[in-house]
Amino acid sequence: MPEYPEQLRIVMAERPSGPVELRHFRTETAPVPTRGGDQVLLRAVYVSVAPGARAVMRSPSYRPQLTVGEVIPSSAISEVVASPSGGPAPGTMVAVGNGGWQEYSLASPSEVRPLPKFRPLSRHLGLLGFNGLTAYFSVRAVASVHAGDTVVVSGAAGGVGHLAGQIARVHGARVVGITSSDRKNAMLVDQLGFAAAVNRTSDTVAEDLQAACPDGVDAFLDTVGGDVLNAVLPLLTQQARVALIGTSSRHDSGQSTPSPPDLAFQVFTKRLQLEGFRSTDLTDRWAVAFQDLQAMASNGDVHVLEDIRNGLEAAPQALVEMMSGGNLGQLAIRVRPEPADWPTD
Repeated sequence: MPEYPEQLRIVMAERPSGPVELRHFRTETAPVPTRGGDQVLLRAVYVSVAPGARAVMRSPSYRPQLTVGEVIPSSAISEVVASPSGGPAPGTMVAVGNGGWQEYSLASPSEVRPLPKFRPLSRHLGLLGFNGLTAYFSVRAVASVHAGDTVVVSGAAGGVGHLAGQIARVHGARVVGITSSDRKNAMLVDQLGFAAAVNRTSDTVAEDLQAACPDGVDAFLDTVGGDVLNAVLPLLTQQARVALIGTSSRHDSGQSTPSPPDLAFQVFTKRLQLEGFRSTDLTDRWAVAFQDLQAMASNGDVHVLEDIRNGLEAAPQALVEMMSGGNLGQLAIRVRPEPADWPTD
């Protein structure tokens, strides 16, 4: 029997038809789920706030479409409360892909990943979680970035983008970021080593991109899609590589941005490589990726940006702000204090 018979959780109260608002969420009290004999009961410490949650509120994605009353999905860093024989011991800190916006969740032992004591714990949600893996493999495996390449990253101040741009820079590329504000652009250039950055809300975004990429774009890491993809497409060089790792521009819109009418022509004549990608496609390479990511952060080559809010009730406002461009780096919610024995410095 869990220590707490009830838990707090956040569910979808209404399906958005346009920009997500607080009224689309409901905070409620519900029973702590009853653990089956082959399940692990988890207590959340951190939950992620990511565009993917907004995506499934609208339509099916890599997860099924959310229905009214369902818990908002998210990855989480959690503590094991109870476990079957052979599973992780109670007190073990684990990463879980779908803990959701709730204090307690259930998973099978195969769905949780025990965490090494790399500090701080929140890094396992971003740098050493799905965002870091997506950034790493989009650079190393999908776009195959080489020294001397010009690489453009959209959503470049977000959880994936700010890491992907820095990893590309570490590999010798000249990196240009695309964000939604001049403030974010200044941060990318002044703090993270981007060569240039462009504001996608500017009336001159196409001209600004061309000026920032005078020799064209060899690789494009796209987390946004829509008009941003349309703006970059004409600048792609022969045999340029495009890693399609997000479509955040469509999530808060009532309709999708049409694809460029000459997309097939450009792909054919330029011999472009466009590939949709999720980090779960390469689980056999995660161990090496984690080692490389940890090393890049430890030696100062990659700087991690985090925006951590306190309390599960803060999650809806955090997602609303994210979808309007109001966050920097990994956005997460601290549900409860970290374990006392976890290193902090």
